[in-house]
Amino acid sequence: MSASGGTKAIVAALAANLAIAVAKFVAFLFSGSSSMLAESVHSLADSGNQGLLLVGGKKAQREATPQHPFGYGRERYIYAFLVSIVLFSVGGMFAIYEGYEKIKHPHEIEAWYWPVGVLVFAIIAETFSFRTAIKESNQVRGNLSWKEFVRRAKAPELPVVLLEDLGALVGLILALVGVSLAITTGNGVWDGIGTLCIGVLLIVIAIVLAAETKSLLLGEAAGVDEVKKIEAALVDNDTVTGIIHMRTLHLGPEELLVAAKIAVRHEDTATEIATAIDAAEDRIRTAVPIARVIYLEPDIYREAKSGGATAR
Repeated sequence: MSASGGTKAIVAALAANLAIAVAKFVAFLFSGSSSMLAESVHSLADSGNQGLLLVGGKKAQREATPQHPFGYGRERYIYAFLVSIVLFSVGGMFAIYEGYEKIKHPHEIEAWYWPVGVLVFAIIAETFSFRTAIKESNQVRGNLSWKEFVRRAKAPELPVVLLEDLGALVGLILALVGVSLAITTGNGVWDGIGTLCIGVLLIVIAIVLAAETKSLLLGEAAGVDEVKKIEAALVDNDTVTGIIHMRTLHLGPEELLVAAKIAVRHEDTATEIATAIDAAEDRIRTAVPIARVIYLEPDIYREAKSGGATAR
């Protein structure tokens, strides 16, 4: 997944959320709608989240150091995980608290045209942001379903923006329904119920993001397609006759570590083996360009009684 595509989606979401946050807060001041206050905090939290993603992307570009010899690629995972925490606490928990207070102490919405107008504007702006995220994701999604894309993506930015924008759109609809019912019935409880629903939605999205980002932080292997390409590139059926075992690990979204024990014939010289390893590394990097750190250990090949390849 290209960093440029993720950055474009982040910037679009950031611009939309900043404008929406201001508009929602103004609507809250004029109408007293708790849904508007919850939504303004939600948009402000989303703006901060996009800022975190941009900071993480910048920090991940630092060169490797003796203390961090594999670089800083995982900074992007750390900041994406922070996004889920902010979304859970600042967005979800605040909305639930505000909804509870509004249900407990309901009051009629004043100047109803403010929240309704702002919500319509916000839906249009969020739709634009969501459309940008979908367009950028389609460039790297391939044949994966949206669920598979969110679960398998190694770069966290686009899945985070997608889920945030989806949550924002659904939250805006919930807020519009709550405000409309409160205006129609004259009962502010509906506004509080809409706010509660927004809070639950944000917490669910935050949990999904946290779970997926946690997996990336722990370290994920290359995708199935990449593993097949690496295996095919390793074996030349000349000096490298087989793969005894192999491990892959994402050091970052766009940097992959490959470690493998390869089978060679006992009559091969050290020079022949070293040349074969260099050639195998070149083939791997050609097949999978993000495979930047490669460790290959040769071992003697022999035919076991079962007919398989083993190492002495």
